[in-house]
Amino acid sequence: MKTLVILSDTHRNLQPLDKIATVLAESDYIIHLGDLASDANGLLREYPQKTYVVAGNNDFFGGIPGELVLQAEGRRLFMCHGHHYGVKSGTERLVQAAKERGCDIALYGHTHVADVHEEDGVLVINPGCMTRFSPRQSYCYLVIEKKKAVATIVEIH
Repeated sequence: MKTLVILSDTHRNLQPLDKIATVLAESDYIIHLGDLASDANGLLREYPQKTYVVAGNNDFFGGIPGELVLQAEGRRLFMCHGHHYGVKSGTERLVQAAKERGCDIALYGHTHVADVHEEDGVLVINPGCMTRFSPRQSYCYLVIEKKKAVATIVEIH
């Protein structure tokens, strides 16, 4: 079994990360889907072996990759911010990109709206955002065990 904490769109609001410090410490993977990717620097220092970061549309520096693929428990996860796939208008292009990379889970941010759904055989997950300007601050806690994946959106209060 593997546990993943999926974050996106922190936009320099690091206070929610302090609130979930125990969850971050106990997870197998931490994924930050951009905006602002530099917000993950502390996570990269503290948990370098398990933290993965992709760049968002507001990440202009640092040579951070725009996309990554991760394997966990027999599942392949495609990670991106989503802006290059027009996710504000739908997730069809994102799902196609995931499938082209042999992935059956697609992770994205950008919209600031949490979402979990299955589309064309791909589990699609947006953890929501942690920006202070959003009425709902959330992340996703994903558990993968023996190819079964269960995603839970968790609101931070």
